[in-house]
Amino acid sequence: MKCELCAYTLEACHTAARIGIDRVELCASPAEGGVTPSIATITQACAIPGMEVSVMIRPRGGDFLYSDEELGTMLHDIRMAREAGATGVVFGVLTAEGKVDLERTRLLVEAAQGIDTTFHRAIDMTEDYQQAVEDIIHTGCTRILTSGGHDKAIDGIDNIAQAIARAAHRIEIMAGSGVTAGNARQLASTGVDALHFSAKKMIPGKMLYHNPRISMGGTSTIDEYALRVVDEKEAQAIVELIKHPQL
Repeated sequence: MKCELCAYTLEACHTAARIGIDRVELCASPAEGGVTPSIATITQACAIPGMEVSVMIRPRGGDFLYSDEELGTMLHDIRMAREAGATGVVFGVLTAEGKVDLERTRLLVEAAQGIDTTFHRAIDMTEDYQQAVEDIIHTGCTRILTSGGHDKAIDGIDNIAQAIARAAHRIEIMAGSGVTAGNARQLASTGVDALHFSAKKMIPGKMLYHNPRISMGGTSTIDEYALRVVDEKEAQAIVELIKHPQL
């Protein structure tokens, strides 16, 4: 079983490599749930020795119904990620009716040309979860990242187990969302191929001066002087549970 860290910074990627995490899902903009990172960040992450890097291919936040122009951006981003050395890409495309967009997903898989392709938690937004598993299998994706149609994977654990049975080794199933050291073993017991987690914590930034009159993000609910980092102790605990389940 592999472990994958959702990484929003190069520092997180270095932490992942240091503690033995197999793969990172490299994203930008955690407030939007992850969008495509810069090509410079992708290139630098791919240069870290021994690290598999799956790059988020998502041109914006919001839903997963994309225009033709947005699809073109995604295809171009996949090609650039491949050229930068990414070992995989991550995407999810739905129809207006909440089904997997088979045609467009196949186009994205084709553009990846042999590197891993993960259909992300857009599957959890579909109107028929188990049918979506079958549809994704037929697009040729390498794996599915899912929380079982619930906000947290532990709440969707029954659906995840059913997805694993339905997949019958035709595609990898990776559980993610709300994965912690407290529930990693239970999720792993379903037989998933990997666990996906962020192990995040917020720390104060080093700015001495804070301007209380301005919020660059447009909302006062976000502390713009706090930094998102990996809680290394939590991440290490999850890795140990995955790699050494007998302990």
